[in-house]
Amino acid sequence: MKILIFYASYGGGHLSAAKSIEEYIKKNYTKDNIETKLIDCVKYVNKTIETVTTAAYREMAKKVPWAWGRIYSDSQKGPLAHISSRSNQILAIKLLRLLREEKPDLIISTHPFGSQMCAYLKRKGKINSKIATILTDFAPHDQWLVGSEQTDYFFVANEKMKKYIINKGIDDSKVHITGIPISSKFLKEYNRTKILKKYELEDNKLNVLFFGGGEFGLGKSKTISIFESFVKYDGDVQIIAISGKNKTMKEQFEEIVNKYKKQKNVKVLSYTNHVPELMSISNVVVTKPGGLTTSESLASALPMIVINPIPGQEEENAEFLENKGIAVWIRKSSNVDEIVENLLSTPSRLEDMKKYTYALAHKTSTKEICEILLNKKEEI
Repeated sequence: MKILIFYASYGGGHLSAAKSIEEYIKKNYTKDNIETKLIDCVKYVNKTIETVTTAAYREMAKKVPWAWGRIYSDSQKGPLAHISSRSNQILAIKLLRLLREEKPDLIISTHPFGSQMCAYLKRKGKINSKIATILTDFAPHDQWLVGSEQTDYFFVANEKMKKYIINKGIDDSKVHITGIPISSKFLKEYNRTKILKKYELEDNKLNVLFFGGGEFGLGKSKTISIFESFVKYDGDVQIIAISGKNKTMKEQFEEIVNKYKKQKNVKVLSYTNHVPELMSISNVVVTKPGGLTTSESLASALPMIVINPIPGQEEENAEFLENKGIAVWIRKSSNVDEIVENLLSTPSRLEDMKKYTYALAHKTSTKEICEILLNKKEEI
């Protein structure tokens, strides 16, 4: 059996979800003679388009996020939606060469472009593979549903998304609430004492995990300002701040730490591969509400303080999480010092928020998706 897993390089979540699926299949289906291949579908069909569009997305998300929000909204319907779907049909012709060479039994896509192109080819009778779409956000978008008649599986994060999709006329049997695929690292048990010792942290304090914003939040003055509000809070709190690969942000974080003489209580890290371990010792996470980070936080039972969501899918994620009582969204008009004071000085509120995470967390999402797909091999 051959499986192609398509993603696209618009943010890291699509790739991470695809990698989690591939990792799980390779580890748990070794005796089933399954071959998997991970492919950036946009780069494959046109490397120039992939380079230009991903660069444009990064720049818009960083410098003019409102513009990305407008594109996100307009691509649901009207001319822009038609152009997007039509362009994917044209690009699908090149993808057909790959599909004829590989002859996959199953195509899994973590980005709507891959699903759209394959659904178009299936509708035209060019391929007969099963198609599975994994929605990697906490709110639906109609671009995910283009070609739904030819798509065999939809995997979503919550009941609200399932209801939305069914109301669009998609058969209930196609839609599965599994959550977004996450790495198996978030299922492991970690030694809290060792981790605290490694980062020179004490065991009797509230731990705040602060993400500088990832790929699209770097260098934002708002992030620095919010970080300062946490550092100057005069409570029994420890902060683990991750600045990513941005040296400027790391330096700005360290300046604030020095300003308030909080070197003992605040640890500033650059890029790290130890997020699961750090989440395991934390009491609350400050982050942008990307689909993957949100799923990892929920799996780690972490309340969230949401900062700098990109207009469009991330704002919809933020609103959803806030409505569920899991997150507090720091908006432009918010009094950050007041929010920090109220949350960090009220452990019972954080405990309540933590309880709400259990209803939405899907720690075994990757396993569930693979079992649904691969236990139906006779249908594939």
